[in-house]
Amino acid sequence: MLVVSRFRVSDDEAEVFRADLEAARATLAARPGFVSAQIGRNLDEPELWVLTTTWENVGAYRRALSSYDVKLGAVPLLSRALDEPSAYEPVEPGTSLNVDRARSLG
Repeated sequence: MLVVSRFRVSDDEAEVFRADLEAARATLAARPGFVSAQIGRNLDEPELWVLTTTWENVGAYRRALSSYDVKLGAVPLLSRALDEPSAYEPVEPGTSLNVDRARSLG
């Protein structure tokens, strides 16, 4: 699964934010089920940043978020993300997709 977290950061915060984002990525990378991550900054609007992470499955991602280390080292930064849906399933040729409706977490 893919997670796309976008952030709006002022120029005067950019240097500290980048360091915090890199630390959050390292914290997430230490969790079971983590596959990869990338940090990006928008070319046209440099105050927009993105952290994309890839996970083996949604369960691995949710377990990572509930771990103590991630709650301490990544969630405070992730809570600054723009308020928009962030979890995506990969769409590849020939694969079946989940039902295209909101799903209950319970």
